[in-house]
Amino acid sequence: MRVLIIEDEKSITDAVNLAFEFRWPGVSLLAATTGRKGIDLVKAESPDMVILDLNLPDISGFDVLKKIREFSDVPVIILTVRSEDEDVLKGLESGADDYIIKPFNYLTLLARVKAVLRRTEAIPFAGKHYNEVNDRLKIDFVNQKVKIDNQPVKLTPTEYHLLTLLVKTKGEVVPFHRIMEEVWGKDYSGETENIRIYVRRLRKKLHDTPPSMIANRRGLGYTFKGSA
Repeated sequence: MRVLIIEDEKSITDAVNLAFEFRWPGVSLLAATTGRKGIDLVKAESPDMVILDLNLPDISGFDVLKKIREFSDVPVIILTVRSEDEDVLKGLESGADDYIIKPFNYLTLLARVKAVLRRTEAIPFAGKHYNEVNDRLKIDFVNQKVKIDNQPVKLTPTEYHLLTLLVKTKGEVVPFHRIMEEVWGKDYSGETENIRIYVRRLRKKLHDTPPSMIANRRGLGYTFKGSA
């Protein structure tokens, strides 16, 4: 497995590399010290994971993430000193799969990397072709592809796992804690606000505004109504 870190502080890159060497020796670490070089490496090397700093010397990490999302759904973890709520919100809404604030524990970083990678694995589901969820939404559960109104929809692994969880439990209210556990993993300690951010992203990509498919049950969780 190959992980790309886009980070201009050599001490951070060296420490992350050391953590992988000791705890996850099968990982090969690629490194870029600028945003533009990082984008080029994503295109050229197709890494399995990207760890992205926001404060880069040439362009903003947000711009790097935006460019990556134009051509790739590779999992991206933002690793940054920027802890303001608006930065976290912007990072997740821009397509990041997780957001970790410096200083950080390297064991925690590795656990979060593993949790994000688990969400890229296939979800077993009956059927070999697109399953018609409703008149507008179709999902190929084998190849993890989604169509809305017969047009392909590009989802990140986290968005896809959230959608399939809701679809599999159609008509049920899925509580926040279950969503967090099944999509983000048992060890994840993020806020429920992250779920709301991903639901907003899903609704936008599925053209579900005002929402008719994914409904909020205030204080409880979300349900997939099924109608379009």
